[in-house]
Order: sequence, then C-alpha cells, then structure tokens
Amino acid sequence: MRKIKKDDLVQIITGKDRGKSGKVLSVDAKKNTVIVEGCNMHTKHAKPSRTNQNGGILHQESPLDISNVMLMSDGKPTRVGFEIRDGKKVRVAKKTGKVID
Repeated sequence: MRKIKKDDLVQIITGKDRGKSGKVLSVDAKKNTVIVEGCNMHTKHAKPSRTNQNGGILHQESPLDISNVMLMSDGKPTRVGFEIRDGKKVRVAKKTGKVID
C-alpha cells in the first residue's frame, strides 16, 4: 500500500515550487515519482503532427520525487502512517489521527 495515491491533495516541501499544493495526477511506483497538477512545469517544443496541428511550445508537468511531497489533511501537511481498523489496513494522518479516504 502506498502513502500517496492518485487524486490526493499534496504540498511540495522542497525545490523551486516549495509551498505549492496540488492534486496528484499520477504515481510511478517503480521510479518513486509523482506528477502534481500545476507544479514542476517545463516547456516542450513540439513539431506539428496529426494530433497537434500547430505544434509550438507546450507547458507540462514533470515528475517529482515522492519524498518531496507531503499529504494534506485538513489544509495542513502531515505525515502518513498505517493502522489496522475493522480488519482493514488504512492510511492515518499522523497530526490528527484521522483516517484518510
């Protein structure tokens, strides 16, 4: 079970986008990276093609290491732990003790 999943709200804790928060678009478990909506943007120069008729400069998110983001719970960043509740393993916010999802 992963500490951070797709559609979680996270805050970036290091790097050029420190302090920004956004929704997780995807998680790559093998590379331990996440893509956060609107953060860690880079430019890509695209040739005109059948799918992109005009080509030009595209702005898109690039992956961040999963250790550089923290899960947001009640609007504040928190660490994530695991507990067994009602026979199921669930994610728990360390700051508040609340069950996530």
